[in-house]
Amino acid sequence: MSDPGAMRVSDAEREAAVELLRVASVEGRLTLGELTERTEAAYTAVTHADLAVLTSDLPSAQGPGPAPAPAPFPAPAFPAPARPEGGRPRRWLVAVMSESKRRGKWRIDRALGAAAVMGEVVIDLRQAEVRTDVVDIIATAVMGSVKIIVPDGVDVEIDGFAIMGEKKVQVIEAPEGMRAPLVRVRAYALMGEIKVVGDSRARPIEKAWAAWKEHWQRAYGELSERPRPPLPPRGWEDRREDRWERREERRDRRDERRDRRY
Repeated sequence: MSDPGAMRVSDAEREAAVELLRVASVEGRLTLGELTERTEAAYTAVTHADLAVLTSDLPSAQGPGPAPAPAPFPAPAFPAPARPEGGRPRRWLVAVMSESKRRGKWRIDRALGAAAVMGEVVIDLRQAEVRTDVVDIIATAVMGSVKIIVPDGVDVEIDGFAIMGEKKVQVIEAPEGMRAPLVRVRAYALMGEIKVVGDSRARPIEKAWAAWKEHWQRAYGELSERPRPPLPPRGWEDRREDRWERREERRDRRDERRDRRY
């Protein structure tokens, strides 16, 4: 008797898995990084077993076997909100001749705002629980900088203007036709800089989905046990972050010098 998990999946089954992942993200079960990674894996899944590992820790997840065909989508999976989610005011991060950074695990349940006046604001979305369909951000930099870090694989829309300043996107976006999470940024820079960067341009973090998948595979005997490495010394994370920020600054300066030559 053939293994149901070895059956090849259809495009409709992939879309059904992606929709299940999107709903789980809005419910706070997946971070933005996990949603992006699992969405990409769903679109490249070949068998039902491939889809099963993506959704086995989520409610209504089915084991190996055909998934029901998804209902038709009359609107995009990630519609643009006309105003901040639920009419709630934006959550602002402000730096005036100082710095304001938001990293790690946190919840996004409303639109965001960032304002840097002769200062620096850093918003890291990779480990955030995104409870909205679209991450909507207004960023303003006046003789300062705003940096938004996203997982590579999301779609980024940026508009606005820069006067004697710069706004740029350095993200490896999802292939065309893939329903990826959307980050929308309205950027206004006056003698300042606003940039959206992906994993390849930022300090790396542990891939939560990859770690979970390894744990899942080990539980089913597909990987041998590996010894856990010792914990790093106190303060190691801060030193590593400083090194990555200095490396990124050097890389940006090299890019600027190269652009001036052309």
